[in-house]
Amino acid sequence: MIKKVLLGSALAVGCGGLLLGTSSFSYIKTGYCSLRDSIKDQIPIEVEIKRARDLIADLKPEIADNLKLIAREEVEVAKLQREVNSKQASLAKSKDAILKLKEDVQSGVKYVVYRGKKFDIDQVRQDLGDRFKHHQTLEATSEKLAKILEAREKNLMGARRKLDEMLAAKRELEVQVENLQARLTMVEVAQAGSRFAVDDSALGSVRKVLDEISTRIEVAEKLVDCVDHCGSVPVGEEITSEDLVDQISEYFSRGNAETSVDQLAGGSL
Repeated sequence: MIKKVLLGSALAVGCGGLLLGTSSFSYIKTGYCSLRDSIKDQIPIEVEIKRARDLIADLKPEIADNLKLIAREEVEVAKLQREVNSKQASLAKSKDAILKLKEDVQSGVKYVVYRGKKFDIDQVRQDLGDRFKHHQTLEATSEKLAKILEAREKNLMGARRKLDEMLAAKRELEVQVENLQARLTMVEVAQAGSRFAVDDSALGSVRKVLDEISTRIEVAEKLVDCVDHCGSVPVGEEITSEDLVDQISEYFSRGNAETSVDQLAGGSL
């Protein structure tokens, strides 16, 4: 089955090369990149954030291994430091002994006494030569160990610095992931709110219906008020009986006067 797939792919590439010439590979590359980006865009953001968290979690074993290596190197450096200190202390004692033997050899005496034991000066001279050779070897070894110690301390310092940078970078990545998660949550909340939003047009229709009902009620109220009060004396304009009598007397008096004047004018005519 795999052979068939490979053979089909080879034939497709070969046919593309024949049809498109040397540009076929650029088309294939462009198509592959487009397909890859399209597939990647279809992956949910939540899945990508989970993948980022997993990648950060995968850094923990590497950090633990580096911590272990640094701890072991710290132990080795401490041992080397103690060895260098011991060599330097031995060198200091060796130097003092050599200088003491040198003085005795230069003194011109034939015998010397060390710790209650008598030694011939030739023996002292021989021992001085041996001690001096051993001192030179010890000094060379001590210098090499000191250089090794310096190099390892420098490497250890660099490893600690890199580990600190790695831990700081890990913490920064964790903060970035949490920020992305918070932004995604805000987007999801906004999208959920838009799904449950009430249609403004529906609200407008309800308001219009309520307004029409209110208008009809107001009209009905005015009709009732008109039936109850039409033909009645308005409140606040009450007329007393005396005013009414005076108005009637004045009205008819004015009418009688006009009649008398008309009669007189007719008689004279």
